[in-house]
Amino acid sequence: MTPDTLLASLRPSHQFLVAYSGGLDSTVLLHQLVQLRAAHPDLHLRAIHIHHGLSGNADAWAAHCQAQCDAWQVPLDVVRVTLVDDGNGIEAQAREARYRALSAALRTDETLVTAQHLDDQCETFLLALKRGSGPAGLAAMPAAVPFGAGWLRRPLLDTPRHTLEQWAQQHGLQWIDDESNQSRRFDRNFLRLDVLPLLNARWPHFAGMVARSAALCAEQEQLLDELLDDELHSLLDARGTLAIAPLKAMREAKRGALLRRWFATHHAQMPSRAALARVWSEVALSREDAAPKLVFGDYAVRRYQDRLWWVKNLPAPANPVIYWDAPSSPLSLTGGTLSLGEGQRVRAPRDGERVSIRYRAAGTLHIVGRERGRSLKKLWQELGIPPWEREIVPLLFYGEQLIAAAGVFVTQEGRAVDENGWQLCWQRDAEA
Repeated sequence: MTPDTLLASLRPSHQFLVAYSGGLDSTVLLHQLVQLRAAHPDLHLRAIHIHHGLSGNADAWAAHCQAQCDAWQVPLDVVRVTLVDDGNGIEAQAREARYRALSAALRTDETLVTAQHLDDQCETFLLALKRGSGPAGLAAMPAAVPFGAGWLRRPLLDTPRHTLEQWAQQHGLQWIDDESNQSRRFDRNFLRLDVLPLLNARWPHFAGMVARSAALCAEQEQLLDELLDDELHSLLDARGTLAIAPLKAMREAKRGALLRRWFATHHAQMPSRAALARVWSEVALSREDAAPKLVFGDYAVRRYQDRLWWVKNLPAPANPVIYWDAPSSPLSLTGGTLSLGEGQRVRAPRDGERVSIRYRAAGTLHIVGRERGRSLKKLWQELGIPPWEREIVPLLFYGEQLIAAAGVFVTQEGRAVDENGWQLCWQRDAEA
């Protein structure tokens, strides 16, 4: 790819965040963009280097990237990430941590640019084939996709690696060689080092043909998206939950396609065919009195009121009683933050009433707007609060008296009768 065609693939954007590992691919990409900036003053560049800490050379790599960006007058952020063992292997953990950091760093109206090339696309396709993926997985990597606050673009997807090597040698570029790239215990390296050289020797245009197949799969998925979009949205509610009953009357293939697109609405990784079957059999079709849960990393698929829910896995609150002795300051709790502001009106505590937060309440409760008393369990059921949310709704107590369930109800004993009351604000975490 020439600098001019590179620029054409990135327009109309003119503000770019370059994912810069210091390796060959991202070094060539950043160098080409630096050259473009000289000819196009409206083009603004900055770079980000993700420090995984997996190698003893990681600090030296970050220093190399900083020196190179200083030389090219490109602002660089070095972001350190911590990997979380989710059972999916170190490659997946590193990728997940990297993309979280990149998403957090991307500014509004800015485009993230990454350096995946034609050979990477071929490897991604073959890895999806090894996993038994359908057309969505075989579509491999899109050239452009919404990401974070802006877009992610991969302008080198049609460029083979040997072309990048030629550019780097022609311009005397220096880059990092990550020693882990030689380890065949990683599937991608095994393909790169052992499999693809044989395939390319037999069929010199193999990577290009694979990319063509990936593009055809992507076209088929796009067509399915268009055909199923209206039906999918008819099954969704404002909370993003999916109606189960209409799915029961569908053929398995169509139901599976809708379920996969439901996962996509939550920006979740596509489930395998086996995992999708478990969602249907173990969650959607479980006993009526069951509380099914199927975990996918930090999230889970659950069922409530004949709908499928995609929910964040949150730990149970550690303390049964949390004293809020300084209500003028926000209180950080499991799943959100409690503060005084715009929200539920409750009476202020009287002298001697210590304010606390709890998650259990015994006895019969009388709440504003209902004549008869109910147990807390019965109230949760009548108000349609899912079981997993009941565990984290803060219950405001004055002394031993329940005053309110934050964001849900106020008790008769907590009713504000004058203008000197409080306004209780329960702000849920965005991902909770």
